[in-house]
Amino acid sequence: MFPLYYENPTRITPFITYGLIGMNVLLFLHEVSLSETQLEQFLQLYAVVPRQLTASFAGASVNQAVPEWATLFTSQFLHGGWWHLISNMVFLWVFGNNIEDRLGHFKYLIFYLSCGALAALCQWLVGINSTIPSLGASGAISGILGAYIIRFPRTGVVSLVFLGFFITTIRVPAMILIGLFIVQNVISGLVSLQPAAMSAETGGVAYWAHIGGFVFGLILGPLLGLFNRDYD
Repeated sequence: MFPLYYENPTRITPFITYGLIGMNVLLFLHEVSLSETQLEQFLQLYAVVPRQLTASFAGASVNQAVPEWATLFTSQFLHGGWWHLISNMVFLWVFGNNIEDRLGHFKYLIFYLSCGALAALCQWLVGINSTIPSLGASGAISGILGAYIIRFPRTGVVSLVFLGFFITTIRVPAMILIGLFIVQNVISGLVSLQPAAMSAETGGVAYWAHIGGFVFGLILGPLLGLFNRDYD
């Protein structure tokens, strides 16, 4: 299922959500303008490279202009392809508005960046010596999903459903759509921890960033005022 729009109108203009989408799109357009060599250098500098992050935590110098810890934030605005970008931005568009509405602009931005950074750390923990750059907004967006499922569990989300060659739309409660997402990621994340999977130095989906972002969204959302009466 692929979400299209929700049935829960906002009462503010979600400037931060719009800004985040714009920044992600602009940076991706910059990525596609680079040569293969330039792109590799760009990702080494601004994406999370677990081995480099591990070395920096141990006090080693990584000899680059951007502090390695900063990539926990800069990596959130980078994507590995058009589908990676589009799918993340659609989820951000559908679910981010309501969370920004409840938290307010400033706390929403803090929430988003914090979930993304903590999610990146969760992915780093399962492969601290990997040399594969980790990037994307999905950890932060998973945090939004965590907040959404506890604040608006019954809100209807109109979604595309692909059944072979047949495509239709259905209305699905948010708790089911998001619940399926996290269950799939937990299963896939556990599979990725098997020795055969961990020994393969291949790129793929950052399942543990998704799981970590979701869990931190469940925690940080209420702490930042997700259920404050001021916004009811």
